[in-house]
Amino acid sequence: MRPFVYDHPAQRVIFGVGSLERLPDEVGRLGARRVLVVSTPAERRFADDAARRLGPLAAGMFAEAAMHVPIETARAARRRAAELNVDCCVAIGGGSTIGLGKAIALESPLPIVAVPTTYAGSEMTPIYGLTEGGVKKTGRDRRVLPATVLYDPALTLSLPPQISGPSGMNALAHCVEALYAEDANPLITLVAVEGIRALSRSLPVVVREPENLDARSEAQYGAWLGGTALGAVGMAIHHKLCHTLGGSFNLPHAEVHTVVLPYAAAFNRDAAPEAMRLAAGALDTADAAQGLYDLAVQIGAPTSLKEIGMPRDGLDRAATLATENPYYNPRAIDFSSVRQLLEDAYEGRRPK
Repeated sequence: MRPFVYDHPAQRVIFGVGSLERLPDEVGRLGARRVLVVSTPAERRFADDAARRLGPLAAGMFAEAAMHVPIETARAARRRAAELNVDCCVAIGGGSTIGLGKAIALESPLPIVAVPTTYAGSEMTPIYGLTEGGVKKTGRDRRVLPATVLYDPALTLSLPPQISGPSGMNALAHCVEALYAEDANPLITLVAVEGIRALSRSLPVVVREPENLDARSEAQYGAWLGGTALGAVGMAIHHKLCHTLGGSFNLPHAEVHTVVLPYAAAFNRDAAPEAMRLAAGALDTADAAQGLYDLAVQIGAPTSLKEIGMPRDGLDRAATLATENPYYNPRAIDFSSVRQLLEDAYEGRRPK
């Protein structure tokens, strides 16, 4: 048994169909009296419903959350929170919305109640990200960890298959990288393996049968496990590349994770054999990298950076940015090998 440290802050999680009904009680439990409801423009209907449920507790709304949390959007939301003198933020939506709630909490001592409508997993982590000048910077701060998370699988029923699949692959990426994290520990390894198993089993059903609430519940369960893993340990080359590609080239967040994950797993295959063995077992396949690629194909998700708008002439810059200040990774990182990883991901070749 390798030495380890497990340090995870307390967080309240309510899971189950219909749990959104508990929103007013959970806000009241935090002692809040003036709530800012945050969403993206596309998720405004969820925000309107949340505000209706909150009644007089809802002080206002900010429905302009955007992918990768542009600093300009974060500043506007912070101003709105200050103007309304709110003491709580309800972030209802996907990773962009919850990320904006974190950006507000980073500068304001207010609790977040997160209500995820996708499978991003951000709601379980103290990780925040802000994009400024074409560069996405991330950090960890326990002030941004949501105090309460309400998982209501019914809220994911309207998520179309082409979004559900990549969103779930995003959560799956958290699980895979947790297995070879520098600060991996036995508990999170168990969480990560179960998350891979739940997501790989449920996502094909979610895509094939979008109204299947049992499959939706299992996928959100897997997303919770993925977010828990992401929040408890550090990440590696996969997340570094996704942050670079998303922030610097404005590529869609979940789709970037979907495309890059098989190649990151192949990149670390020999350097982290036990992690890859566990991942392959949870995927019920002989090789983790190939199993992840095949899962993406099965759910109709993109398999190449070219498909999601990455310019070929940006690959050199992406490799440079990703290797300038690299995250820990079990395999040594250098420009040449990362550039090859990106080339393979650009073309969408099945990992060897």
